[in-house]
Amino acid sequence: MADVNDYQSKVQGTQNVKDLIKEEYRKCAVDPVYFMRKYCVIQHPVKGKMLFDLYPFQEQCLYDFRDNDRNIILKSRQLGISTLSAGYILWLMVFHEDKNCLAIATRQEVARNLVTKVRVMYEGLPTWLKQNAQSTEDNKLSLRLSNGSQVKASSTSVSAGRSEAVSLLVIDEAAFIESNTIEELWGGLQQTMATGGKCIMLSTPNGMGNFFHRMWQKAESGQNNFHTIKLHWTVHPDRHQAWRDAQSAELGEKLAAQECDCDFTTSGNTVIDPLVLKSYWEDPALCCDPMEKRGYDGNLWIWKVPDYTRSYMVVADVSRGDASDFSAFHVIDIETVEQCATYKGKLDPRDFGNMLVGIATEYNDALLVIENANIGWAAIQPAIDRGYANLFYSSADLAVIDVQQQMTSGYDLATKSKMTPGFSQTTRNRPLIISKLVEYMRDKTPIIHCKRTIAELQNFIWHGSRPEAQYGYNDDLVISFCIALWVRDTALRLRQQGLDLHRKTVGLIGKSSPVYSRLSNNTQANQWNMKVSGKDEDISWLL
Repeated sequence: MADVNDYQSKVQGTQNVKDLIKEEYRKCAVDPVYFMRKYCVIQHPVKGKMLFDLYPFQEQCLYDFRDNDRNIILKSRQLGISTLSAGYILWLMVFHEDKNCLAIATRQEVARNLVTKVRVMYEGLPTWLKQNAQSTEDNKLSLRLSNGSQVKASSTSVSAGRSEAVSLLVIDEAAFIESNTIEELWGGLQQTMATGGKCIMLSTPNGMGNFFHRMWQKAESGQNNFHTIKLHWTVHPDRHQAWRDAQSAELGEKLAAQECDCDFTTSGNTVIDPLVLKSYWEDPALCCDPMEKRGYDGNLWIWKVPDYTRSYMVVADVSRGDASDFSAFHVIDIETVEQCATYKGKLDPRDFGNMLVGIATEYNDALLVIENANIGWAAIQPAIDRGYANLFYSSADLAVIDVQQQMTSGYDLATKSKMTPGFSQTTRNRPLIISKLVEYMRDKTPIIHCKRTIAELQNFIWHGSRPEAQYGYNDDLVISFCIALWVRDTALRLRQQGLDLHRKTVGLIGKSSPVYSRLSNNTQANQWNMKVSGKDEDISWLL
C-alpha cells in the first residue's frame, strides 16, 4: 500500500511540475519582459554572464517592439538597445514558428555581433524552453531553430533580404549607413515585409538630412507608420550630470553631443560647426520669415528693401539643368554681410539671367557675380546683351585664387579684354572659397535670415575630404554664398586697393604738376581742377 501511495505521490508531483512548466512557458510566450528578466543571459563586459536586469525604459521598449509593427529609436550610447533587440529576436524565434529575422548594420561584424548576443541568450535557456525550438543550424552569421525560425546577419548590401520574406528587420546604427545605399536597400526590404513583417530601426544621430533623420522627421509628423522612441542619456537611472561631463572630457563636446544628447542638429559631420548653425536657427532675429515673397513661383524671398545709401552684391549659382538642381542667388549688403534677399527655384537660364539683371539693378546697380561653370554662360549672356555695367569679371589670377599674386598685380587695374565674365570656380579654388565660408561662420559675421540657406548648411557635410551636400540634397545656396564671401574678401578688397592707389596717384600729380590745381577759393575745398585747352575741368570725380 505504501508503494502505491509513493507512486501516486510521484505522479502527482510530476503533474505539478508539468503544470508549472506549462504556466511558465505561457507567461514567457505572452510577455517578452517576463521572458528576458527571468531567463535571458547576457555577456556583461565586466561582470561576465548574468541575467538581463531590465531598466524601466528597456521594459517599455520591449512592449513597444511587441505592440508596434515599426519602431524607430533615436538613442544615446550604451543603453543596451542592441542587446534588447537581440532578446526580442530570441523571444520571436522561440515562441513562434517560421519567423525570419534579419539584422543589418554598417559592417557585417556589427550585425554578426547581434546574432552572437542571440546565441548567448539561447544557450543560456533551460532545456524545457528549447524543447520545441532546437538548434539545427548555428554559425557565425546565422542561427536556425527546429520550429523554422531563424536569425541572420548581413552588411548593408543592396541585395540583403531581397529574396525572402522577412518577419523582423533590425537596422542597427542606421544613421551611419551611406544614404544612397540604405535608400536602395530600404526600397527592396519594404517589399519583403509586405506580408506583415516588423522593423526596428535604431541609431544615435549623425547630423541632418540623412535617411535616418528623414525617417524620424516623417515619423514625428505622421507621414509614415513608424512609432518613435527617443532615449536621451537621462533615461538611464544610473547616469547623472557627472557622467555626461565625463563623456565630454573623453569624447570632446561635439562627439559627446552626438553620442548622448539625441540631437540631430549638434551631431554629424557638417562643414560648419553645428552649434553655430543651431544658434542661427533658434534666433528669431536672424532666421525668420521674409517680409515679401515675389515671382511667379514665390521663390524670391526679401527681408530688406534697397537702401540707396548702401552697396550690394548679387551672387548666383546657375542650375546644371537636371531635375535635382536649382538656380539660386543671394543679395548681400557688402558692408554688413547681411542677407537682404534670396532666390532658389527652377528657371530657364536666360530667364534667370534677366531676373538677375533686374534684381541687381533694383539694388543700386549691385555688383553682379554669376558662376560661369556649365550652363552659367546662358545666364551671363543677358547681362552682357543688356549692357549691365557692374558685371563681375574673373581674371586669370582670380581663377587660381592666389591672394598674394592678386595683391601684387592688382585686380582692379586689369582690363576686361584679359578677363572672363562671371566667377570661375575650379578644383583649385573650391576648397579656398569653402574655407572662407567656414571662417565667416565661425565668427558669426554674416547676418543670415533665410531658413533655406541654414537648411542647406545643415546638410552640407564632409564626404571624405570633399565638402558637399548630403545625398538627396543640394547646395546651390551654399555655394553661391561661399562665392559671395570670397568675392567680398578678395576681389572687392583688391578693387578698393586700386581705388586707394588711384587717389594717391592723383594726389601726387596735383602736388607736382602745374596743370592740376586745388581751388583754394572754391567753396568745395576738396575740388581738383585740370587745365584743358586753357580751361579748368573738374576732376574731383576721380577721388
